[in-house]
Amino acid sequence: MTRFRGPACAVALLLFGTATAGADETLTYKLLAKDGRFHPETIEAPAGKRFRIEVTNANEGPEEFESTELYKEVVLAPGVTRTVVFAPLKPGVYRFFGEFHPETARGRIVVK
Repeated sequence: MTRFRGPACAVALLLFGTATAGADETLTYKLLAKDGRFHPETIEAPAGKRFRIEVTNANEGPEEFESTELYKEVVLAPGVTRTVVFAPLKPGVYRFFGEFHPETARGRIVVK
């Protein structure tokens, strides 16, 4: 059974339909790389909770999810989905970008 927790998760679910929690209670946010952009561009996650982002590359070529602030980097071939796990974070805004489309593939994780 999928359960949803917290107001940030509820808002994300209503706006994007992207947050789910599995049996281990780790929130999962779906992120799509398409047309040289990330969708959604903003992910809201709860402070102090572990979460993951499932990145799918729907671009014609490769894409990379990278956050220098969070020391995360994953390269995806076209059509590939990979999961990036995040340890509990403090409140703040953490930016990420796509290495293959640095001018347009930008986003942020807002931790509240």
